[in-house]
Amino acid sequence: MKKYMKTNLGFKASALALAFGFGLASCSDDDDMPPVVEPEQNIVEVASSNAQFSTLVTAVDQAGLVGTLSGEGPFTVFAPNNDAFTAFLSANGMSAEELLSSPELGTILTYHVVSGSVMASDVTPGSVSTVAELPFFVSEDVDGAFWINGSAKITATDIAASNGVIHQLDNVITPPTQSIAEIAVSMTEADTPEFTHLVAALVRANLVEAVSGDFDDNLTVFAPTDAAFEALFDALGVNGVDEIDVALLTDVLLYHVVDARAFSQDLRQDATLPTLLTGEELTVDLANLQINNAGLVPSLLNVHATNGVIHVIDAVLLPPMED
Repeated sequence: MKKYMKTNLGFKASALALAFGFGLASCSDDDDMPPVVEPEQNIVEVASSNAQFSTLVTAVDQAGLVGTLSGEGPFTVFAPNNDAFTAFLSANGMSAEELLSSPELGTILTYHVVSGSVMASDVTPGSVSTVAELPFFVSEDVDGAFWINGSAKITATDIAASNGVIHQLDNVITPPTQSIAEIAVSMTEADTPEFTHLVAALVRANLVEAVSGDFDDNLTVFAPTDAAFEALFDALGVNGVDEIDVALLTDVLLYHVVDARAFSQDLRQDATLPTLLTGEELTVDLANLQINNAGLVPSLLNVHATNGVIHVIDAVLLPPMED
C-alpha cells in the first residue's frame, strides 16, 4: 500500500497608507522601513548550500533540471530533505541508484515544483497544478500544519531564492497512477491478498465504473477489509456477496463513498460526511480513530488514487435501515 501513499494556492496582497494632518511634516515610509535585501542565489544554489538537500540536488542534476531551476522563474519548490528521500527509498524497496536511473525521476521532481513564487501565507487546502502537469493536493491538519497528498508535511517554509522560494517536505510525493478501482483490484493479487470481497461486491453491484476515474474526480472510499466483510457474512448468515440482495449491497457500498477527496488531515472531530447514498452521512470520531463504529486502520490511511483517496476500515458500515 505504501507505493500508492502517496485548494488551490491563493495569492494575497495588502497595502497600508498613512495620512498626516494639515501643516504637519513627516518622514516617508521608506525612511522608517529597513531596505529589502533580495537573495542573490537561485533555487539550485540555495539548495546546494543546504546540507539537508544534498540528495535532492543530486537528483535534480541527474534529471537535467539544473538549468531550468536556475532560470528566471519564478518557481516554488516543495523540497524533500535527505531524510525524506531515505524514507521514500526504504518504503519502496529502492536504492538511491535505482531512483537516480529511473525514467520517472524527472516527473517525480517536477511534481514538486509549482510555477510562481508562493509564500507560506498563500498556501490553502485544495488542488495545486504542478510543472509536471499533474496536480497534488494540500490539506491542513487540526494543528494548522499543511500536508501534500496526505503523506508529506511541510516542515520549513519561505526559504528565499532569487528566482523563487523553497518549502521543505518530510517525504517525497509521487503522482498516483491508478484509480481507486485499479488499486483495489491490484491488492487482490498481492502476496497477501486484500479487498477480494470489496471488489466482488463492486462487481456484483455494477459500481466498478463509479470508483474509476482520473484527477477530475474526487472521491473518498472507506474500504472494509476482507475480515470486515467476513464478519458481516457471519452476521447475515451468508457465504459471500452473491447471497446478499443486490439492492441492499448497492446501498451499503454507496454508504462507504464520500463525494470529496478527503485525506486524514482534512477530517475533523464530529464532522459529518455526506455519502453517495442519498440523504445518509458518516460521522468522524478522531478521538477514537473511527468512522461511525468502524475503526480506521492507521497504517492504511491516505492511499492515494487518481480519482481520490482510500482509507481502510475494520468493519462494514451499514446505513440506517427503515423499520
